[in-house]
Parts: sequence; C-alpha cells; structure tokens
Amino acid sequence: MEEQQQKSWFKRNWLWFVPTVGCGTLIILFFLGIGALIFGVTGMMSDATPTKYAIEKASNHQIVINQLGTPIEQKGLISGEINFSNNDGSANLNIPVKGPNGKAIIYVVAEKVDGEWYYEKLLIRIKETGEKINLLEKSLEGI
Repeated sequence: MEEQQQKSWFKRNWLWFVPTVGCGTLIILFFLGIGALIFGVTGMMSDATPTKYAIEKASNHQIVINQLGTPIEQKGLISGEINFSNNDGSANLNIPVKGPNGKAIIYVVAEKVDGEWYYEKLLIRIKETGEKINLLEKSLEGI
C-alpha cells in the first residue's frame, strides 16, 4: 500500500487565508493612514501662530488665570480650519485648554493679510461657569 503525503497547512487553507490576511492588512493600513493624517493636521494647527497667540493671551489674562489657574495648556484636539496661501490666510479654531482649576475652550477667528495676523474674535469660555471672556480686551490687573 502506498502512503499519501499530507498537504501542508498553507496548501489546505490558502483559499481563505490569503484574502483574509490581504484585506486585514489593507484595513490596518487604511486606519493607520487616517490616524497619521489626523495627527499631522492637528500638529499643524497646534504649531500655527493663531493657536500659540491664543494660548499666550489666555495665559496672561488675569481673569482667566483666576478661573483656571496656571499653567494653562492645550488639552485635546483642536477643531476648526486654517488656510494659508502665500502671505494670506484665515483661521477659525476651537482650542480646548485646561488649568489646575478647570477647563475652557478658546474660540479664534483671524485673518492673515500680507503676513500679518488680524484677530476678529478671541474669546474663551470657561466650561464650569459658562463665563465668556474676550481676550482681545485688556486684562484687568489686580483682580
């Protein structure tokens, strides 16, 4: 009697294994690409001049310091949009921030003309109280 050699696991299962692994790999690569895109855009928004300016203004505003404490830092993902074209551009951003005493969102609407940013709106809303503070107004000292 002649002995038959058994096929390898791959030869027996390749019909389901190859499509499953191929599709799984494509799905993983797709989600990694989306994640890289989100973090790239968020990083670009975090490094943008309007974001840095807004956080600096909030960090130096006495009423905000009284509400949130120090240091005031960005917390979470920035939402909105920022557009650049040569020396012109625009920004419409919502920047989540936090301090030791609470959280807030900074709203920024700005226009860049000939390389210079002009801020139409720079407002912070304290989450706990709902208070809105205009960061474009001069900070009141000694409060």
